Amino acid sequence: MIVGVVVIVALLVIRFSGEERTPPLALPESIDLPGEARATAVTLGDDWLAVVTEDDRILIYDRVSGSLRQTVDIERQN
Repeated sequence: MIVGVVVIVALLVIRFSGEERTPPLALPESIDLPGEARATAVTLGDDWLAVVTEDDRILIYDRVSGSLRQTVDIERQN
């Protein structure tokens, strides 16, 4: 049992002591939501950031600059 604990600790040390393998996410410093929009969800793409708002819109921003690329209106189904 002692050998098992030593192996697990050694694996954790090896795993977390090396260089960081994945670069940090490139995200804008801040983004400005238009008007009184409030975010309800956020998702990331390769070079974009999407924000879903309470007023049924999807706002697509550039992930590096934070500039608004596109606005998509969501139609509600009854």
